Amino acid sequence: MKTISLIIPTYNEEESLHILYEELCGLTQSLPHYSWEILFVNDGSNDKSASIIDTFVEQDNRVAVVELSRNFGKEAAMLAGFDYVQGDCAIVLDADLQHPISVIPQMIEYWEEGYDDVYVRRRSRGDSTPLRRMLSRCYYSLLQHASNIDVLPDVGDFRLLDRKCIDSLKLLREQCRYTKGMYAWIGFRKKEIVCDLHERIAGKSKWGLGQLLNLAIEGVTSFSVTPLRISSILGFIISLIAFIYMIIVLTKTLIWGDPVAGYPSLMCIILFLGGIQLLSLGIIGEYLGRIFNETKNRPTYIAREYKKRKENQGHSDN
Repeated sequence: MKTISLIIPTYNEEESLHILYEELCGLTQSLPHYSWEILFVNDGSNDKSASIIDTFVEQDNRVAVVELSRNFGKEAAMLAGFDYVQGDCAIVLDADLQHPISVIPQMIEYWEEGYDDVYVRRRSRGDSTPLRRMLSRCYYSLLQHASNIDVLPDVGDFRLLDRKCIDSLKLLREQCRYTKGMYAWIGFRKKEIVCDLHERIAGKSKWGLGQLLNLAIEGVTSFSVTPLRISSILGFIISLIAFIYMIIVLTKTLIWGDPVAGYPSLMCIILFLGGIQLLSLGIIGEYLGRIFNETKNRPTYIAREYKKRKENQGHSDN
């Protein structure tokens, strides 16, 4: 009997966990010819999420939990899930029920047909503003042109991964993680499912504008050196223009005696060049910061505890 694992990164989701567990139990009952593992990764929650998950572990031997020592972020929590999961395939889904569980049987069907990575593309998303959707499209367009991998737009972490994919992702231990890019980088046979995502049933999104911007920067800098090349090309072009302009000014001054442009034009040039220099230094600093983090060789996460009920104690199929 094949084992299907569910990886659920969790951070302060106490209001949705009971509903999620009930729906997952219904899913497992509808597919009894598979063995199931439900792995929660508690990413340092400071509400009642930990105690609720412990209740699931005590009453159901299919449920396990990895308790991280603090909040490391979703990217690190997913890596912890890949490290601890034991199934023949794993499905990554959020704890807030935005990912429709009704799609999972179709994902499993495609997996049985031989696909290694079955991902879900968003047709629409109820809680997204027009501005956020526009920025998302612009970002993915930029990332597609800047990197040499096919990072799919409107595709998140809701996907089924074969054991081959999981083992490959476990090998990628970098600190600055952009898992959406890693899915594309490892390759394997992929299959798309298009569906609508749900709105959160409770609570608020943990992904604010700052977190999304940071993730976007991680995506570009993790899979492309294009910003550094743009900085170099821009520096060369500006230097060439400055040299040509210098020749023109010297020629006009020496031959025709025209006075050199005064304070306003001088200040504009200085401020423009200063801005370009600071921008270039900032881009270099982003890459240097990532090199610094990688050279420290710290673990991506620290697991405080792994809990799972022994199988001979039985389980409940509530």
